[in-house]
Amino acid sequence: MAPRRRADLTPFGRSARSASRPRVVPRRTIVHPFRHLQRYGHGCKAGASAAWRVTWCTCQSRTAAGALRAVGRRIEENGLRRSSLCRPSGLAALALTALLAALPARALPPPVEVPAETVRFASTDPFALRDAIRGRAAPAEALGRLFLPTEAATEPVPAVVLLHGAGGILPSRELTYARQFAALGWATLVVDVFGARVEPGTRFADRLLNVTEAMFLADAYAGLRFLDAHPSVDATRVALVGFSYGGMAATYAVHELVARTFAPEGLRFRAHAAFYAPCIARFEDMTTTGAPFAMLYGTADAIVDPVRCAEVLRDVAEGGSSVLLEVLVGAAHQWDARAAGVAWRAPRGLAACDFRVGRDGRVRDNRTLLPLDGFLGRTAALAWCADDDGYLIQGDPTARARSDAVLGAFLADALMPDTRVDG
Repeated sequence: MAPRRRADLTPFGRSARSASRPRVVPRRTIVHPFRHLQRYGHGCKAGASAAWRVTWCTCQSRTAAGALRAVGRRIEENGLRRSSLCRPSGLAALALTALLAALPARALPPPVEVPAETVRFASTDPFALRDAIRGRAAPAEALGRLFLPTEAATEPVPAVVLLHGAGGILPSRELTYARQFAALGWATLVVDVFGARVEPGTRFADRLLNVTEAMFLADAYAGLRFLDAHPSVDATRVALVGFSYGGMAATYAVHELVARTFAPEGLRFRAHAAFYAPCIARFEDMTTTGAPFAMLYGTADAIVDPVRCAEVLRDVAEGGSSVLLEVLVGAAHQWDARAAGVAWRAPRGLAACDFRVGRDGRVRDNRTLLPLDGFLGRTAALAWCADDDGYLIQGDPTARARSDAVLGAFLADALMPDTRVDG
């Protein structure tokens, strides 16, 4: 295996490699529930027909936390799809049974045609999280598309805020999910972080260097305030779902440090979900808002480090949130946003980046100790850790169907907990 080459100063190249990696055919799906993550981390053996495991645990012991950290290693060793649900307390067996029953019944339905309204709402423009904490973020106007269910509801409805990835809003992803949520009678706000800040056609690298995770967070919580003021939406039942770059922001947003910075008035998301998000930052203050958190990624996605993601999940669980992990065998980056067989290779990856968010909100690179507070520090840190191996982007309808089932059940459990599933 060739040694990893350090990237040039500009962390994201323009040329794409056309070569794609061999597809991994998913194995037949079976369910094998365990009650404790300790058994999952140390007693699970790979079997010829094993495809995924469902795990319920109590995250209050160091043994369970250590086992969760081992999940990433076992994914790579065994090539299995992992689905684990971990909560600080509760009736494990009862809740696990309810979750398994809910998956087919609460899968996201096909999209329905609903109009989208372009909306603008007040936000801020912090380059770094520390800017927002110190009150140094300039006022800004956020941009989004609001989807409301066409059927009239007698009461305000749940809602989902969607954060796009580095490629921006995609019709096959954000706009399709919005129409799937509309079929459930939910509202959706698709936030356009790039559209509010850069001109169309801006280079990929320039977007990522100039539009930061802090700006995504500012717009996400601004979107929550916008929905709080909307008469058709129940702001106590709003979930945040992000994809790739937006998934990083959705992961940040579950931390109380971030929530109280961008929503000091107390508004909080009811649930958080991150699709194929690089797990490149961990928080010194692991305290979360207490909202459940779901992480979904594929085994063929080189931008995701399974071990680092297991560490992030452990942090979130220890911080007070339940965590759900779904790992899809053979799925590449953006499995839900591309047609089957359509593939290309992104030129640069960030899986090797290793950042830490301090209790004061300052983000530093753990290797160089460079702060990412400004443009130069951000550029240098990303240049140091970015690799030029890239990562595969490829659609996978089978993985999309599975993630629809998982996301649908996860959001229904969080946003409509009083509903029951028969059977």
